[in-house]
Amino acid sequence: MLADPWFYLVSIPGVMLYGIAKGGFGGPIPILAVPLMALVMPPAQAAAILLPILVVMDALVVKTYWGVFDRAALRVLLPGALLGVLLGYLLAGVMNEHYMRILVGLLSLGFGLFTLLGLEGKGSSEHGVVSGGLFGALAGFTSFSIHAGGPPLTMYLMPKQLKPLLFAGTAGIFFAVVNVVKLVPYYALGQFSANNLLYSLVLVPLAPIGVKLGHYLVQRSEATFYYRVISFFLVVLGAKLLWDGTQALL
Repeated sequence: MLADPWFYLVSIPGVMLYGIAKGGFGGPIPILAVPLMALVMPPAQAAAILLPILVVMDALVVKTYWGVFDRAALRVLLPGALLGVLLGYLLAGVMNEHYMRILVGLLSLGFGLFTLLGLEGKGSSEHGVVSGGLFGALAGFTSFSIHAGGPPLTMYLMPKQLKPLLFAGTAGIFFAVVNVVKLVPYYALGQFSANNLLYSLVLVPLAPIGVKLGHYLVQRSEATFYYRVISFFLVVLGAKLLWDGTQALL
């Protein structure tokens, strides 16, 4: 596959999308990377190739945003997320990923449209153990199952109206923990073949470029514009996941 130009034409933009989003600008944008890479390889292989690269990106994000994150949010989100990853692993052989795409797609599409149209209401700026645990578990589960953890996390954090840098730092630390934890069950499921690791190694130099570009963009973003961009991509992502899920079941 390394000799195939199409591999680079889809993989380079896919990795860059992830890096820009992880750097702080993009919210659910990176979930578009797996469908993009799936044009030339199975989706499961695309996810396995991306995961080691994401861990490298996460290390850069932690260094960039250390101290710039909402500790209260992470305290209520991470326990549920770890439970969600565990459930994803235990149900890996029986869970129908198409129904999961439809569920996350509907939630993302609805939330994104309500936000763009100004119909979402004020929401609560306070962190709740129950709501944080539920959204954290959904983010961990969908991150493990279909690499779609961004929308549940975004739906929890957006009503808190965090400043863009604080939002980006909180999301970055959250997924840094989740992705490191995911390495163990992914390895147990045999996702890290020699070929997949080689493909990851070829693409990993793009990681710091994408993260730095994302950080540059979020530093220069006004809060209203930042959240509108995230809401727009929630709509795009929701429509994409809904389409993929329904088409697979038809």
